[in-house]
Amino acid sequence: MTVRWEAFLDQVKERGEYDSLQEAERVARVVLALLGAHLVGEVRAQLAARLPEGFALILLNPLQSAEPLPPQRFVRATAAWIEGATEHTAAWDVSAVLSTVADAAGDDLLEQILLQLPDGYDLLFGRPRPT
Repeated sequence: MTVRWEAFLDQVKERGEYDSLQEAERVARVVLALLGAHLVGEVRAQLAARLPEGFALILLNPLQSAEPLPPQRFVRATAAWIEGATEHTAAWDVSAVLSTVADAAGDDLLEQILLQLPDGYDLLFGRPRPT
């Protein structure tokens, strides 16, 4: 089931403790563009189908990445794309967006997403795996 635009942004805003929906949207756009560069095929299409249309299009037309970034570099890349962000604030931003994405995806699709990503992304999605 697709999440509504407002509901998705409300969750990101609440989790990120942003002052406005505009700030939550700005962060969500960057994180989803970077995430889209790391996912391929049916998994990316299935996730896009569960996101609001505007965010689905961002996911399906991602920023370019030569290879999947490890989680720490993903956070650094996010910081580079968000004006005024530091690695610390970018980690917060990534967590706010990806935990919302995890809720939209559901457990089965999230498991498939995590299989396409380097180890450690489970923490960014707020779903730590048992070791």
